[in-house]
Amino acid sequence: MTVDKRVFKNQDLVLKVSPNIDPEKFDINKYEAFLDALCGEREYQKETIRVILRYLMGGQYNNLKELAEENYHQNPVLQERYGSLEDFYKHLQLPDKLSCTIDLATATGKSYVLYGIARIMLAEGVVDQVLVLCPSNTIETGLTEKFRSKSANGILKDLLPDSAKILNPRIINATQTIRKGDICIENIHAIYKRTKSAIEDSLVGKGERTLVLNDEVHHMANPPARDEAIKKWKEFLLSPKYNFRYIVGDSGTCYVGNDYFADVIYRFSLRDSIENRFIKTIDYVAEDISHSKEEKFQKIYDNHIQNKTMKYRLIKPLTILVTKDISACKRLREDLIEFVAEKENINKETAESKVLIVTSANEHKDNIPKLKDVDDKDNPVEWITSVSMLSEGWDVQNVCQIVPHEERAFNSKLLIAQVLGRGLRIPPEYKGEQPVVTVFNHDKWSSSIKHLVNEVLEIEKRIHSYVIPKDRNYNFQIQNIDYKKTEEIVEIPKITEYNFSKGFISLSSEDQTRRIEEETTYERVVTEKRREKITVIEFRMYSTEELAQVIHNRYRSWDMDEGTNYAQKYPFDKILAIIKNSLRDKENLVNEMGRQKILNSFGVVRRKKTKSLRYKIEAENLFSKNTATIDKNSLGVGSLRRDGSIFYDDFSLKNGEDDDRELLKELLDDETLPRYALQKIENTFNFKTPLNIVLASFKPERDFIKKLVGEENAKKIDAWIKSLDVGFYSVDYSWRKGEHPKQGSFNPDFFIKIGRDILVVEIKMDADISNENRAKLRYAREHFNRVNKLQSEYKYYFKFLSPSSYDLFFQGLREGKCKTFKSKIEAELDET
Repeated sequence: MTVDKRVFKNQDLVLKVSPNIDPEKFDINKYEAFLDALCGEREYQKETIRVILRYLMGGQYNNLKELAEENYHQNPVLQERYGSLEDFYKHLQLPDKLSCTIDLATATGKSYVLYGIARIMLAEGVVDQVLVLCPSNTIETGLTEKFRSKSANGILKDLLPDSAKILNPRIINATQTIRKGDICIENIHAIYKRTKSAIEDSLVGKGERTLVLNDEVHHMANPPARDEAIKKWKEFLLSPKYNFRYIVGDSGTCYVGNDYFADVIYRFSLRDSIENRFIKTIDYVAEDISHSKEEKFQKIYDNHIQNKTMKYRLIKPLTILVTKDISACKRLREDLIEFVAEKENINKETAESKVLIVTSANEHKDNIPKLKDVDDKDNPVEWITSVSMLSEGWDVQNVCQIVPHEERAFNSKLLIAQVLGRGLRIPPEYKGEQPVVTVFNHDKWSSSIKHLVNEVLEIEKRIHSYVIPKDRNYNFQIQNIDYKKTEEIVEIPKITEYNFSKGFISLSSEDQTRRIEEETTYERVVTEKRREKITVIEFRMYSTEELAQVIHNRYRSWDMDEGTNYAQKYPFDKILAIIKNSLRDKENLVNEMGRQKILNSFGVVRRKKTKSLRYKIEAENLFSKNTATIDKNSLGVGSLRRDGSIFYDDFSLKNGEDDDRELLKELLDDETLPRYALQKIENTFNFKTPLNIVLASFKPERDFIKKLVGEENAKKIDAWIKSLDVGFYSVDYSWRKGEHPKQGSFNPDFFIKIGRDILVVEIKMDADISNENRAKLRYAREHFNRVNKLQSEYKYYFKFLSPSSYDLFFQGLREGKCKTFKSKIEAELDET
């Protein structure tokens, strides 16, 4: 098996600290009672403290570089990852210090570990004081409260050994002079404000006797562009005037972008935390089609209400929406307020009280303290909009849904881990249980979430699709034409459909739909179990009279501004008649998609004509070919991790070439593949294709095939085949690209036989509107019309389809109406 790309498992990159330690220098055993009282049953916290103390006080290492060198020579994974010891050194943040990082997932009690390290180092007399640095005021306040609470516990003090040098440290911040025995907790920004901070006066020349603990240290490794203090964090740690020696960082997101930290010496991962039920588990979107912001909001709202009324009634569930920056966050807040006000039939002021915006902008700084109270049932906030890189420190526990609103809020492991971390704490009301936080992500990011929880290896081989014998013969004849072609230049309206000479606008069946059921598939992390959720999407409807009046008013305005006579040429009654003639459903209502299409079409009456290149075609010969003659197709196995899929059934494992059957079995055993990669059709009678397997190279194809093999749809189909990208059956076309004529050919994706009808389907992405696709549609229609005229054995119907129309298309197929069905994308291509 050849490896196309390797993704290293984080655990294999963790540096191992030597277990060899001279008990004369440090004996951890005398602190076991203290650790038991501090950490309780969370053994990973105790082990983290033991490893850190062994590294800092065991006498085996003078700096991080020595630990790195020892591990590099002992660990072949590190050698493969970095290539050379010198390159490994370059990835270390503080190689000449006795420094390291601990990777503890969010909500696993990092403060207990930091506190334990600080108390034992002070008790041993190895350091005289401890400086705890953090990236924000919120975290400083939270850590100070936690440290003071632990210091007030007299049992912890009593369990320290009699030999302890410092028994009862003060917990202070840098507004006070730091004395021997103090634990000073401070926001990194205060380090550079001389009027506030006493750090410089207290610690100059004392760095070798100071332990520095850096909370949420990934901020130091990924400094925000505009935050000068964070940028200087590392500079402060390296400053020769302090000469710090002992430096420990902690984070639940140990990434520089997508790269794992090179200095981690202990790790308790997100997966570990979920499996041990210390935090919520996660359901994320594996498959979904949302065509608009409105549809997405409806699905998010439906999840929110379900959390509120059914799943988590003991608390007030919260939904957090995360954006890439402050301006996007402000826009999202306004959109959300408008949506909630309309959905709940409340005024804007009441809706505003339910939505809290949290960013680092000055105008929102008063909102951060409000996070302390948002879990309270009498607090009106149910929705929080936030920015992805906002400093951590939230202890909000009632988050039951997280929405990464944009790709840039979710496009690296660091950002994904940060976003997920906002919702992982378990509320006290559900202690002993494991609630679920739902992540309503774009489904194309689902593999990124999975990789964050469980990194995988990526492989590359090719698997082949071809015709095999089956119990039933699913092959059928397809007719094509040999052409004699000549070129000609024709003058056509640039927007041909809307000169209104035919008295109607081309609308799709979707443009009058009031509501539709849409399915979202969620996958549980770790277990990879899937569930389907149906949301009823409701569309706002507009009357034909209302639309006609809007258009007529627009024409009157044009006439007044430009001296034209559009309102006279298109009076209200004429506009209304055109709109009504366009409707497939005579209810005289259209939804938002139909409304925009009608408004746009009436806005093109002023556009001029243009010239276009067309083929003048003469049909010379009709010929047939059988699907049994289709050539082999293949897919690189690496594509299965990049949206590709294989559809198979029991025949796939029994028949076909040995190499392909063996490879398919290998893939079935590969637990690292995304769930969408291998799609088994359990009932072979629903897999009505002559092919051994069917290959889908991108999600729209996969979603279409899944519906083809669905039992209710399969009942209505005799046979089908997925064609090749090149060869087998091609349709020639021509179009203009700028000023230049272009010629091309394309191969329709699917041929579906239903009785004596053959549906020919070309799959496109939603909104894939282009002059080239207009030409493909026009030429294909003309081609299959000729085929129908030249023979009577089969009737061909050509369809352009995109995911937004799949549900209605297959509904039409089941009801015997798909021959007249027109998809949304087809109607949009017809507009011009």
